[in-house]
Amino acid sequence: MNIRWFFLILALLACFLVGTFATLLAPATSAQASASLAPTPPMGWNSWNKFGCNVSDKLIREIADAVVSSGMQAAGYQYVNIDDCWQVSRDASGTIVADPARFPSGIKALADYVHGKGLKLGIYTDAGTGTCEKRPGSLNHEVQDAKTYASWGIDYVKIDWCNAEGLDPVVQYGKFRDALANSGRPIVFSICNWGVKTPWRWGPATGNLWRTTGDINDTYGRMSLIGFGQNGLEKFAGPGHWNDPDMLEVGNGGMKRDEYRTHMALWALLAAPLLAGNDLRNMSPETKELLLNSEVLAVDQDAKGVQGHRVWEEGPLEIWVKPLADGSHAVGLFNRSESATKMTLDFKSIGAPASAKLRDLLDHKDLGTAQNSYSAEVPTHGVVLVKVSK
Repeated sequence: MNIRWFFLILALLACFLVGTFATLLAPATSAQASASLAPTPPMGWNSWNKFGCNVSDKLIREIADAVVSSGMQAAGYQYVNIDDCWQVSRDASGTIVADPARFPSGIKALADYVHGKGLKLGIYTDAGTGTCEKRPGSLNHEVQDAKTYASWGIDYVKIDWCNAEGLDPVVQYGKFRDALANSGRPIVFSICNWGVKTPWRWGPATGNLWRTTGDINDTYGRMSLIGFGQNGLEKFAGPGHWNDPDMLEVGNGGMKRDEYRTHMALWALLAAPLLAGNDLRNMSPETKELLLNSEVLAVDQDAKGVQGHRVWEEGPLEIWVKPLADGSHAVGLFNRSESATKMTLDFKSIGAPASAKLRDLLDHKDLGTAQNSYSAEVPTHGVVLVKVSK
């Protein structure tokens, strides 16, 4: 063999082997890194809805204690998430600095405390120049911030979209995706750009959950507008990637009992992330019962990972269904009108057998076997949530 051809072949073989080993040894791609995270919708707590900017080391530790003592941890809630206002500046090297007055021990010590409870800690930043409350944003610091969060032991990052004029969310959130995937720590990635540029279309390849709308507030009107507006997005959700209609307002006092039951039941049918937003240290029995309802939580956390959708609508009356892993269906009969109304579920409309067993999931009651259909009186702004099975 000509000596030049011999060395050329040798060089090509070396390049092939180097490329192969580089591929094997390279960090997992963002898609691979995120696939193992959030196999079911994340469950936990977030500071914003109740406390706004009034966050501190003391508050987060007390909330972590309450997650455990209230039974929420045992029910599946695991993330304790700090929202905006924990950060104040960047140091000379560009590293983000936590408010020394509110977090005197630093975030790593707080993460160690939360982890010591068997829980996980989440944190907040913004894709733009500054956060919504005018704290330092992460623009041009994506890699640095991801590595900082990983070094602190952060498990979940929510990234907002304030002060992001002229930026493309696909590009900016893609930077975070790659930075988090290469941070050295598995971190759930929550995209919070309020539905700008249809994140459900690019979100599955970018993060673990993405906000589909603007912010929720503690009113029936806003909650129902957001929740019932999710129909049609179900095809974009699944294990590892979820539509996010925003955090729970259950227990914050702005809605009536039946309205909060609608909120909880609808979010469960939507396979939505369940991030409580109330003061867990002081919960009424009614709030605690709803947040800890094991049968409702099971609908949200069902292993099939299918987001529910609307199967029937007539004026202010709606029926939503979510198929479950055991072959049964979770069905919500929702009454958005101003008076109690009788509603009827036709089993054919959800693909259920003509003879089906029914169970009331909110009130933990077996309702027996029905033929062809099921009827119930649904209170105003209320819901009847049933499991329909063979």
